[in-house]
Amino acid sequence: MTPQEIAEVRPRLLDFAAEMLGGLPRKDQRAAGELYVRGLLTDGRRKSMQPMAARLGVDHQRLQQFITSSTWDYVAVRRNIARWFAGGQPVEALVVDDTGFPKDGTSSPCVARQYSGTLGKVANCQVGVSVHLVNEHASCAADWRLFCPESWDDAALADPVAAARARYRRGRAGIPDEVRHTEKWRLALEMIEEMTGPGGWGVLEEITAAGGARPVVVTDAGYGDNTGFRLELDARGWRYAAAVKGTTSAYAGDAQPVTRTLGGGPGRPPGPGYPGPPANLRQLAIARADTIQQVTWRQGTRATSGNPDALMTSWFLAIRVRPANRDIPRGPDGALPDSWLLAEWPPEADEPTDYWLSNLPPDTPIAELVRLAKIRWRVEHDYRELKTGLGLDHFEGRSFAGWHRHVTLAVLAQAFCTMIRADPKVPAPG
Repeated sequence: MTPQEIAEVRPRLLDFAAEMLGGLPRKDQRAAGELYVRGLLTDGRRKSMQPMAARLGVDHQRLQQFITSSTWDYVAVRRNIARWFAGGQPVEALVVDDTGFPKDGTSSPCVARQYSGTLGKVANCQVGVSVHLVNEHASCAADWRLFCPESWDDAALADPVAAARARYRRGRAGIPDEVRHTEKWRLALEMIEEMTGPGGWGVLEEITAAGGARPVVVTDAGYGDNTGFRLELDARGWRYAAAVKGTTSAYAGDAQPVTRTLGGGPGRPPGPGYPGPPANLRQLAIARADTIQQVTWRQGTRATSGNPDALMTSWFLAIRVRPANRDIPRGPDGALPDSWLLAEWPPEADEPTDYWLSNLPPDTPIAELVRLAKIRWRVEHDYRELKTGLGLDHFEGRSFAGWHRHVTLAVLAQAFCTMIRADPKVPAPG
């Protein structure tokens, strides 16, 4: 936003920041928080502290002190933002994803050479895992974890020299003792529980109080391919639409286990089981190519002469399958639980290009399966807006708490943009 646009909305920004930062104990902290958010909203190539301070006409040490050494709880601010969004917007999905923060050096907390889907390669970076509250028209990057690589966890390192170095780096970055190397999918479950579980943020109560149903968890294949993640979601009562690879093992939905015999020999009789090895999702989808149908899931923004309404349309099939990973519990009769397989098969492709598994009810229409599976596009919008416009990945500090505070205030800035966009009387931020 230009300085003039900021001036026009400043009264609303002051009120919104006061509401979101209301839990901060001191007036000067709340003022510094609003100042930092204003810096993130103001146009500028870099949103690190010194460039922001120069544009704001303040000493950068004021911003630095607020982010790195002031005592305030960023989790409470995130809770306020999440509850505000859930109370005013329909929440149809909790979308799990992660994004990379490229770095040049080795001092930033939890930086390591690791794979980043954002970069599409192994690189020196930090990785932030996030859970977003999403509907078709708005979203909120509500909760975050900074992924801790094994090289930053002294308890996970057998080499005493490497462990000592990790302890030194952790102490210098101020990483709490409870933050350890944990799989990203477990961090996602932790955040979902924090937002919606007993004694948590109360986001689910806000959603249901506003008349909404329990949202669906949506993930890309980086999370959906993990059987343990899907099983945990199911055990906790969550419906999901999770992208997976076509090589995932499964039986057809109508496959039935049979009782096997020992052929008259001694020993304990075997339990029921499926008569042959499982296929994979690709094979099952291709075998049901006759069920493919065209589905439109939303209206996009890029109209063409051939598509003047910018409709997002492709071809899909949806069939019942029984995923066959050995970790999946079977019923007393040996049967594996069934679920939806959704496959996208564009007309120009020789075979399906994308696959999802979902435990949504068997009577769910294919159009709804597609819409929810595709709603992940909102997270791509969030990351793009947070990084390109609001400086999410511009933080240059070396403290764990500082990273989380910067990310939280970038989310607050985005939430303010969402509020402004929802008001037709106010020009939307660029």
